[in-house]
Amino acid sequence: MTQHEVDGATVAAGGGPGPVGPLLASRLTPAPLPEPVLVRPRLLRRLDEGVAGALTLVTAPAGWGKTTLLGSWARTVEPAPAWVSVEAGDTGARLWAYLTVALHPHAPAGDPARPDRLELLAAALAARDRPVLLVLDDVHRVADPAALTGLEFLLRHAGGRLRVVAGARTDPPAGLHRLRLAGELTTVGPAELAFTDDEVADLLVAHGVLLPAAAVPRLRARTGGWAAGLRLAALAARDRPDPVRWLEQFGGDEPDVAGYLRAEVLDPLDAAARDALRRSTVADAVSADLVDALTGRSDAGRALTALAAAGGFVDRDDSRPPWYRCHPLLADLLRAELGELTDAERRDLHRRAADWYAGHARPAEALRHALAAGRWDAATELLVTGWPELVPYDREGAGGPVPAAPPEAAVRRDPELALAAAAERAHAGDADAAAAQLRRAAGHARSLPVPRRDRFRRLAVALEVTLARLAGDHDDVRRAAASLLATRTPEGSADDPRTGAADDADVRATAGAALGLVALSGGDLRGAAAEFDAALAAARAAGRARTELLCASRSALLHAALGELRAAERAAGEALAMPPGQGWSCRTDCAYAHLALAVVALHRDRPDDAEAHLALAGPTADEPAAAALAALCRATLLRDRGDPAAGRRLLAAARDALAPPTTGDGPAGELAGWLLAAEADLRAAHGDADAARELLAGVPGRPDGPAGAAAVALARVELRAGDPAAAARALPRWDGPDAAAWPLPVRLDAGLLDAALAARAGDARRAGRTLERVLELAADEGFRRPFTRAEPGVGELLAAHLDSGTAHWPTVSDLVRAAQEPPARPGPAPGPAPDRALDEPLTERELTILRYLQSILSNVEIAAELSLSVNTVKTHVRNIYRKLDATRRREAVRRARELRLI
Repeated sequence: MTQHEVDGATVAAGGGPGPVGPLLASRLTPAPLPEPVLVRPRLLRRLDEGVAGALTLVTAPAGWGKTTLLGSWARTVEPAPAWVSVEAGDTGARLWAYLTVALHPHAPAGDPARPDRLELLAAALAARDRPVLLVLDDVHRVADPAALTGLEFLLRHAGGRLRVVAGARTDPPAGLHRLRLAGELTTVGPAELAFTDDEVADLLVAHGVLLPAAAVPRLRARTGGWAAGLRLAALAARDRPDPVRWLEQFGGDEPDVAGYLRAEVLDPLDAAARDALRRSTVADAVSADLVDALTGRSDAGRALTALAAAGGFVDRDDSRPPWYRCHPLLADLLRAELGELTDAERRDLHRRAADWYAGHARPAEALRHALAAGRWDAATELLVTGWPELVPYDREGAGGPVPAAPPEAAVRRDPELALAAAAERAHAGDADAAAAQLRRAAGHARSLPVPRRDRFRRLAVALEVTLARLAGDHDDVRRAAASLLATRTPEGSADDPRTGAADDADVRATAGAALGLVALSGGDLRGAAAEFDAALAAARAAGRARTELLCASRSALLHAALGELRAAERAAGEALAMPPGQGWSCRTDCAYAHLALAVVALHRDRPDDAEAHLALAGPTADEPAAAALAALCRATLLRDRGDPAAGRRLLAAARDALAPPTTGDGPAGELAGWLLAAEADLRAAHGDADAARELLAGVPGRPDGPAGAAAVALARVELRAGDPAAAARALPRWDGPDAAAWPLPVRLDAGLLDAALAARAGDARRAGRTLERVLELAADEGFRRPFTRAEPGVGELLAAHLDSGTAHWPTVSDLVRAAQEPPARPGPAPGPAPDRALDEPLTERELTILRYLQSILSNVEIAAELSLSVNTVKTHVRNIYRKLDATRRREAVRRARELRLI
């Protein structure tokens, strides 16, 4: 580019030409990258994919690495894209002057800024053989709406030959969002720009900072993956004598971080918005009406809504109404500013929060703020009336300032106040502080009158259950739960008969939930199911929604694992239908419910539904038994997709996470046996019978061989190895008394193997009788997978059984028909068949959305998965229906499968 080309450009937006002065060459090339440069391939690939459409937007607040990403990507593209950096104060004329120069080789002679010349530029671009790439950095600085209107005009009329990649701090005007309707807009936001654990580790190494692997996730969590915060931390850590310790304490009050956040995030806010944001950090997460309560205004929540729209420093969850959480470093800075308030102002702030939480059935948060406000009577009352809801069932902990311990004089007057302080610390996960407060309370309890002493004991024992759970001491949990059950108030013994019944239900619900969690951790699935079912009934009787949700979700998963599919569906549906707890507290419970539905869908041979529910469940690694069940489900799906190696890795990792059983035939041994059986089955199915036998040889069980799932797996191994006699010896009786305790899926597999072995031995009559009994067992729960994914011989057996007569003729007929259909091919779905099938083929984006239509995901969830707008997804769905001549989702999926599109 010559100096004349830069200095001589003159354009005007919306009018005639006019001088704009000299142009800077530095704004027409990417800025130098910060050293050291960290290459982030996943984001470069995301931009590569995005330029298949007209517009790619990289939007995030300051410091999230937008310019660095755009500059890194531009240096990888051949030929290099045109580049324009927008500056504050750019008029429409000046912006078009830069765009004219940037696009000069592709622009017609003359001034392209005039409206009648934009058509010429669009036509010139449309006539090109290859698309022109244009990078616009800091496009949020464009103040002239006419300039953006002109850009939108070019994008719409350049025949797909102009591809714009833009960086901005905010979303673009509505005009550019029209591209969503055409599926031409790709967005990359703060969630994708945030550094992953691996990228954090690479950044630290690039800066010469060595950090233990375990500390990397903590640093990423403290910074929220924010690029600027991580780079500031890495730069400062290089000069510290103990960088590991310094990074552990790194926070938003560091001078460089605080200065950046004040200048880029807080200073642009008006006083009301900044005050609302500062006051919101008195809690870990807030809703709009909670912020209104904290500020005393009726519109304070709007500030959070606006900040969350930009993302990055205020996150918004997907609950209704939504809840907001400040970025950790920004929260540090704002809490430091809260310290500048007077003691009376801070107590008033906590009082407001306590009242709001108490009025919205959130006693744990209400208790924390009541203690911080010094409202001792209110804190004790919250403990006495809401202690079952103060039991922590997860390890999320509590955010916000830690309240000071109540003074000695107040505890001497009311020992239960120390119990309240202990409950608050236990709920926050601070077991040591909770135990200290419990001892402090016990030291003053002797002064209580007898009726209050009995109540004190119940509350103290309930806290002991919690502390035992926090310590992971299962025996201590069982002991404390037994002591809690011993404190029950017999129904009708109190002055108010209803009080006795309520106390009894609270005790049974709390103790039962704790015992169920212990049983689940130990792998005792049937024992855990029984405890959760009983605790669920008690929680409903007591009206304790938090405990009810926990028990319903775990009960659903356990019933699904045991093959009680209808009970699992019912419990999962009840859990998901309950009004969700506000904020982030109920995600784990919903994850268990979705995992249960995934297992149900898998047993009913609906892999797409299983995949969808697994995606909604997310990771369950906090509970090894649940993680093991998730691994079993995912490994099965991976096997179906032709990736058994990945399935084996999942199963092995889940086995390693399980605590070793104390006895050979204990509950944990049973769950580990399931994992080994599944892994052996994967190995045998791919011809490695010796490795499968070796795995199963280590399964604990009876002296005469492994029990349950492992025995069935061993029989299948021998049958696949061509030794039906060895298979018959390995297979235990599936219809005997010992097998009654097996999970139903294991019994069905064993019964089908027994039928297949009988058929191989020529005993068709016994094979038919056995198959009929298996069908009877499967019918009530709707099992299909044992039949559809069984050995090839089972398909022939079902066909013969259909001819010989069966009480389950519709089911068998459907299974035989399904067995005759070719299996779905793993990997991406093939493209459309030739025009003999469709008058108008589906586009690649429509094929992608079509695959999602097989799941239970809503259009909103599909849009979130693909980073599209809901309207874009709806448009594609309408096109899919039109092209497939369908009117409903199920009809479209059926038609697509007939055409082998999916």
